[in-house]
Amino acid sequence: MKKLFNKWWILLICGLLCACVAALLAYFGNPKNMAICIACFIRDTAGAMKFHNASAVQYVRPEIIGIILGSFIIALVTKEFKSTGGSSPLIRFALGLIMMIGALVFLGCPLRMVIRMAGGDLNAYIALIGFILGIGTGIIALKRGFSLGEAKELNKTNGFVMPGFVLAILIAFIAVPSLFAFSESGPGSMHAPLALSLVCALVFGAIAQKTRMCFAGSFRNVFMAKDFTLISTIGGLFVGLLIYNLVTGNFKLSMDGQPVAHQQVLWNILGMYVVGFGAVLGGGCPIRQLVLTGQGSSDGAITVLGMFVGAALCHNFSLASAGDAVDAATGAVTLGGATPNGQIAIVICIVALFLIAFVGNKRAKSKKVKAA
Repeated sequence: MKKLFNKWWILLICGLLCACVAALLAYFGNPKNMAICIACFIRDTAGAMKFHNASAVQYVRPEIIGIILGSFIIALVTKEFKSTGGSSPLIRFALGLIMMIGALVFLGCPLRMVIRMAGGDLNAYIALIGFILGIGTGIIALKRGFSLGEAKELNKTNGFVMPGFVLAILIAFIAVPSLFAFSESGPGSMHAPLALSLVCALVFGAIAQKTRMCFAGSFRNVFMAKDFTLISTIGGLFVGLLIYNLVTGNFKLSMDGQPVAHQQVLWNILGMYVVGFGAVLGGGCPIRQLVLTGQGSSDGAITVLGMFVGAALCHNFSLASAGDAVDAATGAVTLGGATPNGQIAIVICIVALFLIAFVGNKRAKSKKVKAA
């Protein structure tokens, strides 16, 4: 089975299947160029759980729950579930928080970046520059010896905690919806039927687990090892969604008029630079961290918790960018973009990432010399 998913053409087909899942979710109610964005949906879920009170982005997204459970189920079935963790937990938490800040300044995770690219959003193509530069900086750190340490095998119960927790949230959401906040307008009010969202996410999570889907890891492998295997999944996802958008008339090649997006070139680049850099240091982009959580990694779970806290911080302290807004009556456009707080936060995040990647390594080396 493992050898099967090492073939590029199998991963390409899996990417096309993921595109079908995303297209279904967009067609039946999720925001069109968001579909299954990890950062946006963690933000919405955090809002529904009242971690923040931004009324336009509050809804328990079954997609987040389904991806974790889909990865969990397929890992159990294929005997790949393994409870591991203990590798620099506080740094991983910080990296999750930092990645979320970068994503919400850009307005999307790497998955949404590709979804937006497939819809013709030139802002996302610009952000790809920052993402690749961030990955490149992370690779330099790896070549200089950066490591968060090796995860250890833990008591099996540890690996069941997060899947059990998100399952409890799903049950509470279905049984007692009054416990949660719901958006009446904005992106949080737009969603596919719960059952469809959950089934699609279970499929997406299972595919992502088997293909080792990771947007940062795919580019890292290309640059470090000239290995194009993993990126085949991303290519399939892009091609599938591009075809869907062209057929349905949702493709619009432009910078302006894109839903939940802004046109500030610098902050689109720097936002995704932070995500790419943080993802390489943390061993995976947001979708990869959800999948790792499902297959038993406490390190992945800690990173996901960091992303939840990061989402709350972004909206409680005005770090998240605003998308361009169009007045339905007059057609007048109000330009969005990064807030002053968000711009300061991005600079702080970049400094923090360099400290984690390079200063910490120097200290570790000096200790090793003294011990010798």
